Amino acid sequence: MRIILLGPPASGKGTQAKRLMDRLGVPQISTGDMLRAARAAGTALGREADEFMKAGRLVPDSVVIGLVGERLAEADAQAGFILDGFPRTVPQAEALDALLTSKAMPLTSVLEIRVPRDLLVERAVLRRTDVRTGQIYHLKYSPPPPDAELEHRADDQEDKVTQRLSDYEAITSALLPYYEAKGLLKTVDGVGELDEVTDRIASALEPGR
Repeated sequence: MRIILLGPPASGKGTQAKRLMDRLGVPQISTGDMLRAARAAGTALGREADEFMKAGRLVPDSVVIGLVGERLAEADAQAGFILDGFPRTVPQAEALDALLTSKAMPLTSVLEIRVPRDLLVERAVLRRTDVRTGQIYHLKYSPPPPDAELEHRADDQEDKVTQRLSDYEAITSALLPYYEAKGLLKTVDGVGELDEVTDRIASALEPGR
């Protein structure tokens, strides 16, 4: 299966991508991971990406698509893949389409994990990290032990969370109808226990669904 997994911050997308990877036996491909690996390996594209990142600039789509192409050429991606966090815009989606067509690797599905905005804010704002262990807790759903030394990350402050959600909505507003028009988009309810959401995703991927 060749899947794109979409979801806003705090939707559980990263967790579900890892669970789906284990269930399907295909790699999770994250552009962030690819960028870090390419920089560490010192590849030509990695060096090019590094120059942009050191200058505090966005890595151009052409470089990111090049990295995706290199990653999809690896042996573990031949049976399928889960693209996590890419594409983000219609131009990126169009470039990805061209790449996949050239490799005869058409997409199977584009899955959107949908969670109400107020719940996304609650999930993120109430997260805390134990500075001693790095363990992440949630004040409502997974309370920390009494002796934890808790830190409230800057990214999880309410103003930052709401801005990130607004940015995501603005970026993906055209991406969802793009894939819907291609008959690829499937929406999954992201509210509930982890196993429940994983089962919903697996069900949505069944042929004919």
